[in-house]
Amino acid sequence: MSESAERKENTLGGKPLVPTYFRLSLPVVLGSIITIVYSLADTYFIAQTGNTQLIAGVSVCAPIFTILMAFGNIFGQGGSSLVSRLLGKNQPEDVRKVSAFCFWAALAVGAVIGGALLLLRDPFLSLLGAGTGILPYAREYATILLIGAPFIVVNFIHMNLLRCEGMAGLSMCGTLIGAVVNIILDPLMIPHMGAAGAALATVIGYVCSGLFLLLAVLKKSTSLSVRPTLRAEGGYFRDIVSIGVTAAITNIASSICIILINQKLGPFGDDRIAAMGIVMKVTMIVQMILVGFSFGGVPLFGFLAGAGEKEKTRRLFRFCLLFLSGLSLAMTAGVVLAAKPLLGLITPDAALIETGVPMLRWNVAGSVFAGVVMLSTCLCQASGRALPALALSLSRQGIIFFAVLLAASAIFGYDGILASQCAADVLSAALAAFLLRRAL
Repeated sequence: MSESAERKENTLGGKPLVPTYFRLSLPVVLGSIITIVYSLADTYFIAQTGNTQLIAGVSVCAPIFTILMAFGNIFGQGGSSLVSRLLGKNQPEDVRKVSAFCFWAALAVGAVIGGALLLLRDPFLSLLGAGTGILPYAREYATILLIGAPFIVVNFIHMNLLRCEGMAGLSMCGTLIGAVVNIILDPLMIPHMGAAGAALATVIGYVCSGLFLLLAVLKKSTSLSVRPTLRAEGGYFRDIVSIGVTAAITNIASSICIILINQKLGPFGDDRIAAMGIVMKVTMIVQMILVGFSFGGVPLFGFLAGAGEKEKTRRLFRFCLLFLSGLSLAMTAGVVLAAKPLLGLITPDAALIETGVPMLRWNVAGSVFAGVVMLSTCLCQASGRALPALALSLSRQGIIFFAVLLAASAIFGYDGILASQCAADVLSAALAAFLLRRAL
């Protein structure tokens, strides 16, 4: 067998498109579901305390985690896109350089971001919407989370890069280990430590996950490396950052969305912020499954782009678009019909459930359009199209959402706040359709 043929056999080449897509995507989806459980565990055990201010305090800290995820994705998804294309071009030494740089850069950036936000902790939490009553709880949670920032950020590196070699199952196992550790520790720590206990359980889970993924790279990977380095060739550094920043912007924009929503809901009471925090956890079920099936195909899209397989890229995208549209419609219908019992699984507070039901239904109403935007963004990232990816990253939870939220809240008040994400999803999907005509 020739070197090229062996490379294709060992990575993503020479295999049927749809089965390969599902082989890569299903572990990512399962990992996403595990991440949902991971997140819901904190919310569930905190909600059982019956302390609305504690729930709201932890809820307003959600953007902090999203910011850390954003910086992890600069090197995780940016590196994943580049590594997939380098594997398609059969450049193994460059793959090793890029993967090592991404690992160490993520650790360094995590430490810097965590330290900077710790110094600005209280004013930043106030910006997130933490009023006087909920600030002490938010402070406890944020402090532990920011101390563990390097371990959270670096977790996204090997979780993404292992999938480039077709080892999506190992990536999922790393996520599973972190979730199991978190779920075990939550009921032990939260009753005694409150918000700080929930954050500590989360950080310990990420440490365990990161150690497993690092061991997987050292023992199983034939291409990835962790040689100490903070250098990358100029062209590769620009490629990583240009694509990675588009992924990061999505996360940061999502954080800003939560900040704006909390600020808009603040005048209506802390119970509205608490209800929205729970609603977003349930909405995450739909969103993360769509993210899993979208981003699960990134290594394959990237490999095909690197190998110059344009027709296969178009065929795969058409299949993914139809599949995701049908799946998102089915999930939306299920959540809309079961909104009350789904919220009841997390909180026993009847008032919070009643407040949350219309919030939840509006939040998932535009999921089919959100799926189109996610898949389009992933295709652009995987194929190295930084500008279209950036435009889409700044749409449904960025500029379009901000404009819709401000206009809808001014015109329709509270109802406009609830409907703003759905309207932004529709408009963003229209933008995605325009950009895709050019990309494909």
